[in-house]
Amino acid sequence: MGPNTDGWLEDTRTSYDTVAASYADMTRHLLDETPEERAVLALFANRVRAQGGGPVADVGCGTGRITSHLRQLGVDAFGIDLSPGMIQVARRDHPGVRFALGSMTALDLADASMTGLVAWYSLIHVPDDEISSVFAHFQRVVRPGGPLLLSFHVGDESQLKTQGYGGHPMKVYVHRRQHGQLIAWLNDAGFAVESHRTLTSAESKLGGIMLARRQATNPEKRVDL
Repeated sequence: MGPNTDGWLEDTRTSYDTVAASYADMTRHLLDETPEERAVLALFANRVRAQGGGPVADVGCGTGRITSHLRQLGVDAFGIDLSPGMIQVARRDHPGVRFALGSMTALDLADASMTGLVAWYSLIHVPDDEISSVFAHFQRVVRPGGPLLLSFHVGDESQLKTQGYGGHPMKVYVHRRQHGQLIAWLNDAGFAVESHRTLTSAESKLGGIMLARRQATNPEKRVDL
C-alpha cells in the first residue's frame, strides 16, 4: 500500500500558500551555490535556442527563481504554479516576468505551443498514478524536438512533510524516485531521454537531473542507464 494521497492537489496548494514568503527567503540564493545546476540550465537554454527560440513554460515555478534565471539566459520563460501565494511572491520578486495560476495536471496551453518546458523539483508531490497524465500534458504542449528539463529527489520512498520553510505547517507527500522509473514514464509519453545524472548540492541531498526531448513519433522503448 502506498501513501494516501487523496486531495493531494488541494493539500499542495494550501501548504505552499502558507509557506510562500518563507520559501522565497530560504531558496532565493540557492542557484548561487549550485554551479552544476546552473550549467544544466545553461545547456537547456542552448537547446531552446537551437530550436529557434520561443516560449518556455516553467511548470510548478514556485516563487519564480528558475523562471527569472532562464530569462537572464535569454529564454522567453514564464511561470505556472498551483499556489496563489507562490504566484503573488513570484510577481513581487520578479516584476516584468509573466506568472500564471495553473496545474500541471490540466495545463491550459495550446498543443505544440511551447518550445520547451521545465519542471524543477515540481514533480515531487505528484503521486505515481498521476505522473503519466502529467507527462502526457507535457508532451501535448511541447513542440516536436523541444527540450524537457526535470529535476527530482532520488530514492525509493515517499514521506509526509508536515512542517517546513520557517517552521510553518504543511501537508504534502515528498516522492523520491529512481532514474529508471522516470525514463520509462517519459518514453511512454513520447520523450527521449538524452542525459541524466545524480548529484548532491544545495538543491537536494540526493538530486536527479534529466534532459529529454519531445519526439515527433512514438518512440521505441529504450532505457540507457
